[in-house]
Amino acid sequence: MCGIVGYVGSQQVAPILLDGLSKLEYRGYDSAGVAVYTGEQLEVVKAKGRLEILRDMLDGGRNLKGTIGIGHTRWATHGQPSDVNSHPHISSSGRFAIVHNGIIENYMQLKNRLMEKGFAFASETDSEVIAQLIEYYYNGDILDTVVMLQNSLEGSYALGILCLDHPDEIIAMRKDSPLIVGLGEGENFIASDIPAILSYTRDIYHLEEKEIVVMRADEVKVYDTSKELVDKEVFHVDWDVSAAEKGGYEHFMIKEIMEQPKALTDTIKPRIQDGEVVLDDITLTKDQLEKVDKILIVACGSAYHTGIVAKYVIEGLTRKPVEVDLASEFRYRDPILTEHTLVVIISQSGETADTLAALRYAKQQGARTLAIVNVVGSSIAKESDDVIYTWAGPEIAVATTKAYSCQLAVLYLLGVYVGRQLGKISDEENLGMIRELLALPEKVATVLEKKEDIQYFASRHYADKDVFFLGRNLDYAVCMEGSLKLKEISYIHSEAYAAGELKHGTISLIEEGTLVVAVATQDRLFDKTMSNVKEVKARGAEVLGLTTEHNTRINETTDFQFYIPETLDIFLPSLAIVPLQLFGYYMASMKGCDIDKPRNLAKSVTVE
Repeated sequence: MCGIVGYVGSQQVAPILLDGLSKLEYRGYDSAGVAVYTGEQLEVVKAKGRLEILRDMLDGGRNLKGTIGIGHTRWATHGQPSDVNSHPHISSSGRFAIVHNGIIENYMQLKNRLMEKGFAFASETDSEVIAQLIEYYYNGDILDTVVMLQNSLEGSYALGILCLDHPDEIIAMRKDSPLIVGLGEGENFIASDIPAILSYTRDIYHLEEKEIVVMRADEVKVYDTSKELVDKEVFHVDWDVSAAEKGGYEHFMIKEIMEQPKALTDTIKPRIQDGEVVLDDITLTKDQLEKVDKILIVACGSAYHTGIVAKYVIEGLTRKPVEVDLASEFRYRDPILTEHTLVVIISQSGETADTLAALRYAKQQGARTLAIVNVVGSSIAKESDDVIYTWAGPEIAVATTKAYSCQLAVLYLLGVYVGRQLGKISDEENLGMIRELLALPEKVATVLEKKEDIQYFASRHYADKDVFFLGRNLDYAVCMEGSLKLKEISYIHSEAYAAGELKHGTISLIEEGTLVVAVATQDRLFDKTMSNVKEVKARGAEVLGLTTEHNTRINETTDFQFYIPETLDIFLPSLAIVPLQLFGYYMASMKGCDIDKPRNLAKSVTVE
């Protein structure tokens, strides 16, 4: 959430800032702005609404001269979306301009203190406090000033700072909010995510906590909090620029849905060698795994839903107890953790604020941590004891699809790996699971070939006001994600229910014409789920049935059917989720929704 771009070099900066911000729109925002040093002053232009409004105000950036500047897209936390609450913020004297991602938790104390000293505030934001505090601390030495600033701020921040007294420099720093430095020739960049600058450079620095950057066109220096120079390793981005472009698709979301077979291949195939799951980067030994007393999976949103699937899968494969926690609740329930507890942290971005806080809490309690993330060098990846990357490639749409699927795949791999280490999986069972894991990408491709069937069904129901998803066991976990996909991009009210709970209240919501999506892929539970379908049919519901190819009896109970290929029960969620992703996408498309940038949502949730 929120986006930062900064540039210093010889080119006109405003068009570069606008271009970079456009690459960060997927993060979610409600306003945008830029600050540019014009040779005389720091000129700020900002506006509520989409980036196109700012672009029109600046004539694409052409009417704002200067070669150094910072830009920002804001997702409102403190103060409603408005021009004045937009970033960048300017200090009282006009000497400093700042852009900020994150939340300053002690901003009211700082604001009151500054107001007592005569500082006036224009906005309702916590971020403006930073601009005024820099002004207050400034003693002519910008490095001293930002060290004092860091010592005063509580909370999370990624900061880009311009100072009139240092017109050829951008100052940047971060704590609990992502920020990278892009390294060019005669020009350098800062950004909150790689796509913003990928058109200009592939060489970056990943900043560590509280590192301070002093960046000029021909030089980048990184300091620690003691003002000592830090020797940084250059990270080269090797994925193609086209991976962050639509490539002929109408939306990033459908492009990323269609990319799932390749993403799954990239995630699964390198980890299977000589008929075994190989996780070379995992330092957990067999002895340590045997001593694990329980596994806790902690995540938010869609990643949490992969954790629900993993509970069934990993418990079955390892016979270790598995609990699943929402990261935002984890710390507050005082969980029982020991040195023999394995905490699995799942996050697409590796920067999710609640999930990062849960990781740190688990480590403080002495638990072993293992991260599943997509972004190399992210905070969660660096702070975990072990990390498994999903290798899904960049995911631009706010609603996750391929990252979710790759997280599932990694959790399968982890379950098989641990089960084999513990001797719970026979050679014959392992052979079957390896075979089906390797076949998953092709089977997902088979599902995608029938996307027009889902498109047709969506065309009949896109005007519906309510949709209910029913399933049992692993199917219920899939329903949770399918329901989330629908509601977050189409704005249709949707709920997922364990089918066995239907009669405990939910059935009162079913009336004539209510749409119910029944997921029934688990053979041993198929008849029980069909009994629940009959209950909603008796009350007038129209039912879409989703099952495997041999369960043709579903025709007798449902109004419309979608069949997925056969595989082992534990891997069926990877196939069942695809038609539900397509269903959400086509429903939103037919309603004319802004699919890649749904209202009020952000891709990377870096505040609690």
